Amino acid sequence: MHVQRPPIRRIGLRRNDSERSQVVKLSKSKVIGLAALLVVVLVLGGVTVFRNWKTSTAPKPVKTESVTGYLGGEKITLFEDQEFKDLAAKNGLKIDYRKAGSLAMMDADNNGMDYLFPSSKVAVEYGKSKKIDTSGADIVFNSPIVVYTHKQVADGLVKSGIMSKTDGVYRMDMAKAVDALKTNKTWAQVGWSGGYGQFRIDSTDPVKSNSGNEYAALVATVLNGGQPATVQSVQRDQATLQSIFSKSGWMETSSEDSFNQFLTLGVGSKPMMIGYESQVLDVAVNQPDAWNQVKDDIVIVYPTPTVWSTHMLIPLDDKGRKLLTLLKSDDMQKLAWQRHGFRSANFTGTDGIKRFKVPGTVDQITAVSELPSNDAMQAIITTLSKGQ
Repeated sequence: MHVQRPPIRRIGLRRNDSERSQVVKLSKSKVIGLAALLVVVLVLGGVTVFRNWKTSTAPKPVKTESVTGYLGGEKITLFEDQEFKDLAAKNGLKIDYRKAGSLAMMDADNNGMDYLFPSSKVAVEYGKSKKIDTSGADIVFNSPIVVYTHKQVADGLVKSGIMSKTDGVYRMDMAKAVDALKTNKTWAQVGWSGGYGQFRIDSTDPVKSNSGNEYAALVATVLNGGQPATVQSVQRDQATLQSIFSKSGWMETSSEDSFNQFLTLGVGSKPMMIGYESQVLDVAVNQPDAWNQVKDDIVIVYPTPTVWSTHMLIPLDDKGRKLLTLLKSDDMQKLAWQRHGFRSANFTGTDGIKRFKVPGTVDQITAVSELPSNDAMQAIITTLSKGQ
């Protein structure tokens, strides 16, 4: 007997397929979710690692200290140079200053000051006599003392023999110049017919400013037969020194102010003046428009002999010592020469002076007189103080 089997129900099988499908779908979702999560983790981790790497490799901000002191006027354009400021900031310094004559700053209140930056060893010795601690003083720049005049004056003095001109370079015979000053020669008598009154060479105040003080030392040395002046020779020549400097009348206390007056007032007001070689080089680089206006008239003259102005920084504290280190660095020495005409203390960046394209300049200063001793310099200051 044939028994009819009931039809096979495949419901269970369908259920298993559905479950498998759901499992497969669930697995894919999990995989996608996990992958997305992994991407997020990797991204966030990468950002964190990058930030940490960037933080560890980025240069740390330099702590900046403010440093201030007294500064000779002829160096102001250097201290105001943006490259100078950038170098200072790179080394953690913000440099401020107050303008003062090299000798005057030694008498000024230095409370709260970090440095003194005069323009000569004489000023440093003067400061030492005023109980200033100069033990850390060091030479930073050098610059010879020169005479500035106008072409018509220079050519007139060449004819009279007080000055000479060789290969475009003007030189002044200081023995002849001092003799003309001592004997009260007029401008006409020394070769410049357009001049009014007595022949004179203007300077800054020799009692307060270095350029005037070193010029006074040069005059006193010439009066002493070319030998560095002594206390005795200064006392002997006291009246002559006072007479020579009285010809100039009012004298500036800053070489910067004096040079600017020379450039702007013209030949009638300031026919001839004492200054630093660096001053005209600075103008040629940093004030090209002004230089173009005066370059055919202004003449630089090298006295024979001349004296070196030695710019020395006196640090008064740790910040002052940091400034001294910065100023003596190769980068700063190069900047001071190439843009401001200060001859280097360590020969850094001292390529030829022709780079400035200033006519009549020389690379080597051959005729130089030694400055008198500190006692003699003090005697000069005392003598000229009485004459004012």
